[in-house]
Amino acid sequence: MASHVLAGPPGDCCFKTLKHMGTPLGKSIEIAGVPTYISEPPTQMADGPKKVILYLSDVFGPFYLNNQLIQDYFAEHGLFNLQNDLLTLFSYDLEGFLVLGIDYFFGDGFGFHLDDEDFNRMAWIDSAKKKAREVYPKWLETVRKTYGTEAQYFSVGYCFGAPFSLDLAATDKVAASAFAHPAFLEEDQFKNMTSMLFTRQ
Repeated sequence: MASHVLAGPPGDCCFKTLKHMGTPLGKSIEIAGVPTYISEPPTQMADGPKKVILYLSDVFGPFYLNNQLIQDYFAEHGLFNLQNDLLTLFSYDLEGFLVLGIDYFFGDGFGFHLDDEDFNRMAWIDSAKKKAREVYPKWLETVRKTYGTEAQYFSVGYCFGAPFSLDLAATDKVAASAFAHPAFLEEDQFKNMTSMLFTRQ
């Protein structure tokens, strides 16, 4: 029996934006030949396992200003540790995250096509999905080799990136996953989850 589709392709709302203002703090690197936005915490990480967020962007890509500022925010702020004791449910860890945003659009995010009225969004999405599926596994493998399998990994996916984040929740490669305003999700992806999931519509 086919898995029920819970979230289809990106709709009109996914291609609308209001560009924010700010100065990005991260930089561009390459991981496994894929352009990647990296944002580091402002203070030196303590000894012990690193905390790494895998940022799986919407159709605008990780180098779009809005997404850069979100990644910088994640890097700058610490982690809310979930405890069993209700009194310490949200204890704050001042140590920030290392954030890595994969550019599976290879510099061709939708932000570069905002003024093109004849742009074929669905053809672009189909091509981007195929390319992302090809490069993402090697990128993820290289990240884990570079920053260590002992690091604590977390994933967050927006729109186009949501299924990548949810798929990670079905593995032992992340401590927790999250997504918002997802596209391309099926029921079976939730059935296969083994790690914590945080969602927001």
